[in-house]
Amino acid sequence: MLISCAVTPMQTAWSQDAADTDTAVETTSADAAEDAAPEVAVAEGDGEDAYSTDDDNAATIAAGSTVEGFTVNNLWICISAALVFIMHLGFTTLESGLTQKKNAVNIIFKNVWILCTGILLYAAWGFNAMYPGEWAVDGVFAVGSWFGGSLNDTSLTSAGYNAGYTWWGDFIFQAMFAATGATIVSGAVAERVKLPTFMLFSMLLVGFAYPITGGWKWGGGFLDAMGFYDFAGSSVVHAFGGFAALACVLILGPRTGKYTPEGIRPIVGHSMPLAGIGVFLLWLGWFGFNGGSALSADPKAVSYVFVTTSLGACAGAVASILTSWVVIKKLDVSMALNGILAGLVGITAGADVVDEFSAVIIGAVAGVLVVGSILFFDRIKIDDPVGAVSVHGVCGVWGTLAVGIFSFAVNEDGTAAHNIVTQAIGTFAIGAFAFVFSLVVFFILKLIMGIRVTVEEEMEGLDLSEHGAQAYTG
Repeated sequence: MLISCAVTPMQTAWSQDAADTDTAVETTSADAAEDAAPEVAVAEGDGEDAYSTDDDNAATIAAGSTVEGFTVNNLWICISAALVFIMHLGFTTLESGLTQKKNAVNIIFKNVWILCTGILLYAAWGFNAMYPGEWAVDGVFAVGSWFGGSLNDTSLTSAGYNAGYTWWGDFIFQAMFAATGATIVSGAVAERVKLPTFMLFSMLLVGFAYPITGGWKWGGGFLDAMGFYDFAGSSVVHAFGGFAALACVLILGPRTGKYTPEGIRPIVGHSMPLAGIGVFLLWLGWFGFNGGSALSADPKAVSYVFVTTSLGACAGAVASILTSWVVIKKLDVSMALNGILAGLVGITAGADVVDEFSAVIIGAVAGVLVVGSILFFDRIKIDDPVGAVSVHGVCGVWGTLAVGIFSFAVNEDGTAAHNIVTQAIGTFAIGAFAFVFSLVVFFILKLIMGIRVTVEEEMEGLDLSEHGAQAYTG
């Protein structure tokens, strides 16, 4: 999400005038407030006011922005946060559709829990750990805290904080991203994970692990210092969730009856219409996910990112359709849907620094990879009901590496701004941390609480065994 053109001058999709005044700069939240704020930080008055005051507007002008420009920028960030919120509905319907109807209530419950606890934990600790004003271990770990600030502090309420958004606009946009990692895991462990165990695991993953690795790049940590680039989270969000999911699936094991001596027994989803709705909701939300990551309403950047995002999604779908047609001799709708998501995940790391044709190539390669990856994991008996490890893990890595191959961004001296070695180090560091953290934590939870329902409960369905309710009656 945070862009690097302010730290390392380079060619990007940004309008030059907007980049100078009304766009976001890559820095930690605390640094933005400290470095860009005007001298007068606290407004006069006896109480706080949730509406912009003359002092707020004056601070915006003093920071070099116009009130109108700052208003539009902050509004776009809030709209983008709402679009990312819609993605959680997309994850819920996709996951429900690709699994059995006897587990639909369980799927919905998990996604409600992930989103609500994720935002609360991000407010309580994660935001200030991911965007630290001060590192406890330089570039690696920061001690977080409650996110709140004074509404009278103009260094938080104006362009003195950031030319693209207020402190609260920043928080709500980032908070919507935070829960995504555990949502990815939810799909991979669906239909057999013990609910209380998953609830605790998801809190630890979102509340503690995600802010740490997120800070390595977006909080100005050691990966950012190396020049690692991840525009909107192919690795920071998607590979993180994908490799966390892989670790959990390895410990949890496959669904009962999936792999038999006679071969693989397909356990088909109960509603392709729900799955289709979910994917198109995710695509819609991705316009906020990627478009909002321009961190302002910059007209050139936002429109360009919308285009590369859509090209990647379309190429991913077409490539996955053709690949599955050749490999499995069928026009598989689930592969087509996962191809869209694969293309979206792939383009996310470099949506603002690759050209249109490169976006098509990145999406197409992701579409081929996701088919091969899903079939490979099935062949080695790693059961992932929704293909989350393949879509988010494998294609997240590919999208991150693709920045080092296709980026058109250059430094002031004309050298390439991004390289594949740095990109590989970054995605490996994030994926490895997510995998090891999840492997250790999930194994400990297995020893303490147990991680899997009984065979009888699995056969009955988690809706009845865990919730005592069914999604469908009659």
